[in-house]
Amino acid sequence: MSAFLDALRERLGEAGLLVDGDLAAFEADWRKRYVGRALAVARPASTEDVAAVMKLCHEHRVAVVPQGGNTGLVGASTPDDSGQQLVLSLSRMKRVREVDVSNASLTAEAGCVLADVQAAAAGAGLLFPLSLAAEGSCTLGGNLATNAGGTQVLRYGNARELCLGLEVVTATGDVWHGLSGLRKDNTGYDLRDLFIGSEGTLGVITAATMKLYPQPKDRLTALAACSSLDDAVALLSLARARAGDALTGFEVMNHSSLALVARELPQLAQPPGPAAWTVLLELSDAESAEHAHGVFEGLLETAVERGAVQDAVIAQNLAQARSFWHLRESIPLAQAQAGLNIKHDISLPVSGIPGFVAEMDAALAAYLPGVEVIDFGHLGDGNLHYNVQAPAGIDPKAFLSAHEGAINTLVYDAVQRRGGSISAEHGIGRLKREELAARKDPVALQLMRQIKKALDSQGLMNPNRLL
Repeated sequence: MSAFLDALRERLGEAGLLVDGDLAAFEADWRKRYVGRALAVARPASTEDVAAVMKLCHEHRVAVVPQGGNTGLVGASTPDDSGQQLVLSLSRMKRVREVDVSNASLTAEAGCVLADVQAAAAGAGLLFPLSLAAEGSCTLGGNLATNAGGTQVLRYGNARELCLGLEVVTATGDVWHGLSGLRKDNTGYDLRDLFIGSEGTLGVITAATMKLYPQPKDRLTALAACSSLDDAVALLSLARARAGDALTGFEVMNHSSLALVARELPQLAQPPGPAAWTVLLELSDAESAEHAHGVFEGLLETAVERGAVQDAVIAQNLAQARSFWHLRESIPLAQAQAGLNIKHDISLPVSGIPGFVAEMDAALAAYLPGVEVIDFGHLGDGNLHYNVQAPAGIDPKAFLSAHEGAINTLVYDAVQRRGGSISAEHGIGRLKREELAARKDPVALQLMRQIKKALDSQGLMNPNRLL
C-alpha cells in the first residue's frame, strides 16, 4: 500500500491526505454504532483530484468509502475495521459555482454544507427548500447520495425532485459532466436518478445543479394538539383542501417524543399543554401575506369545530416559529442523549398510518412491557420515525443488543403487510442491508446487482453497503 499512498500524496499534497494522527472523526458514524479503521483519508479539492484518486484506487484495487458530512444514520459512510478502505472526504469541495437567477437554479460542489446552499439561494432572493435537522453539517453530495427528504417534501419533493443535473466521477476515474440546468431532457436513460440514492456504491457525486423557488411572502407556523392520530390525519386532509400547495410542512410528534425532549433538554420551550399527538404545520404563501393568514386561521378554526384539534397556537413571530421547529428537530438529539435506541425510518400510505401505529404500540407493549415508543415524523408524506427505547431501568446498550432483531421483525413485517418501505429517507447502508435482501422484490434486487456490476466491476465503491 505504500506505493498507493505515495501516489495519493503526490497528487493531493500533505493537506489532501491524512494517514497518521487522529482519524476518529472520519471513522465513526454520527450514532457511534459503527466504528472502523481507515487506510487513510483522501481530501480532494477538485473534481480532477477525485478522478485521479479513483483511477489510483482502480489501479491498486483499493476500496473507497465516499463521505460528506458523516451525519448519516445507517452506517453507509464509515469504513469497516479492516484498515484497508480509503475514506474519500468531499469536505474541501464546498464551492457554490453558480446561482442562475433567470433559470431558478444553483450549482454547488458536493462538500457544500446544506445551510450554505440555502444561504446562497437566499442571497439571490430565492429559496432552496431542502431542510433537515442536520443542515448545519450535512452536505449536498450526501443529501443526494441518500436522496434526503426533510421537512418540506410535502410541497417541494425530496432531493431527487430538486435535482436537475449531476457531475459524477465513476469507479474507474472517468467524469460524467451532467450538470444540466434543463427541466426537460429526454435523451435516453436518466443517469441522474441512477446515482441519486445509490449511497456511494456506483460513483462519487462531485457537484449538482439544483432547483430554486421564489421566496415566500409569508410563512406561518402553528402547533396543534390532537387527541388521536386519526384526528391528525383528518387535519392533514383539511389543510390540503384549504391550503393546497401552500402547505409546506406537516409534522407529528407523540406525547413520549415531547416528554423525552422536556426531560433531556429542559431549556427548550414546550407546547402549551400535553397532548396525545402534537402537529407542527406550516404554510408558505408566495403571493399574499394577508391571504396566508386568512387561510391558516380559517382551517384551524374549522379543525377545532370538527373536533380534529383540541387546541392550537400560531407563532406570533419568526423567533417563536423557529422555537416550534427547534422542538421538533431536537427529538433525535434528545434520543441520542438518552442512549442507544432502535430506529425505524418507515413510509406508508398516510391512510394506513393510524392503524399501523395502533397495532405496533400494542404489539410492543405485549412483547416488552414498559418499552417507550418515540414516534414522530413527516406525516404529510407518510414518513414516520418510529423509534423504540428501553424501559426505565434497563441499560440502552443491553436493550439494543437483546431486542433489536425481534423488534425490527415486528415493525418491518407490519410495514411490509401494508405495502410500505423500511427506509423512507435515511437509506440502507449497513444497518438495513440484510433486511433489504430479505424483503426487496427479487427481480428488483437482481437488476440492482447487475447495475452495480456494470458500473463497478471490481466492487470497490462503498462495498457491502446497500447490497
